[in-house]
Amino acid sequence: MRSESCDVASLYQHHGLEVLQYLARRSTVEAAEDLLQETFLQAVRSAERLSEVTLPRAWLFGIARHVLARYYRRPAEFAPLIEIEAQAENQTPEDRRLPAVREAISQLTPELRETLELRLNDELSYEEIAGVLGLPIGTVRSRLHHAVHRLRAALANSQST
Repeated sequence: MRSESCDVASLYQHHGLEVLQYLARRSTVEAAEDLLQETFLQAVRSAERLSEVTLPRAWLFGIARHVLARYYRRPAEFAPLIEIEAQAENQTPEDRRLPAVREAISQLTPELRETLELRLNDELSYEEIAGVLGLPIGTVRSRLHHAVHRLRAALANSQST
């Protein structure tokens, strides 16, 4: 994507929905739409740097991450969405493990959790995650390894109790 055709409009067309989903998972749905607009406003303001960017998708997620951080530094305008899980009668074993998995993920350190969420929820590559978080790729690999190891241990403990 590193050509003359790589501009903010094409980034919006290709990745706008992904970024909106990323923001919606970390804020309210209403706020996510505003945050998406702010993300692309910041991208337009920084568009002159886009020709130097090797991973435009990671660059865009990095902007969204910073916009989200600024959003949480100001007083909350909206109450966070309350997640409601429907209790289906025909739950599969995987469905029954889902609350345990969510609990285990919530117990991870913020650094491990954010890295894992960028990989699983947003499907970013290791290289893109490194770009978003401003880390060496080895650190991303290490964080993901530790996150998976801790999740496995937590799930093993929850099954034995």
